Amino acid sequence: MKICSGLYRHYKGNEYYLFQLAHHSETREPLAIYQCLYGDYSWWVRPLAMFIGTVEVGGESIPRFQFIRPLNPDEIAAYAAGKAAEGSASV
Repeated sequence: MKICSGLYRHYKGNEYYLFQLAHHSETREPLAIYQCLYGDYSWWVRPLAMFIGTVEVGGESIPRFQFIRPLNPDEIAAYAAGKAAEGSASV
């Protein structure tokens, strides 16, 4: 499965920017490095298996994070500065 950097929607509705993948220094476990696109625009790390995994909601298995689209350079710069990109749905 190919994982693309870009805009993802969490199953609870918030949007996130998947920045890139990394590896744990001791275990080499793949990790997803991502940023929430609301509130304090904080950065998070989660095991890749959890990021691309599924959750059960109402008896249905759905993706934890759903890929929406790639981000353009202006959007990435705005998010890096801790603000919503102009014209984005994330405000």
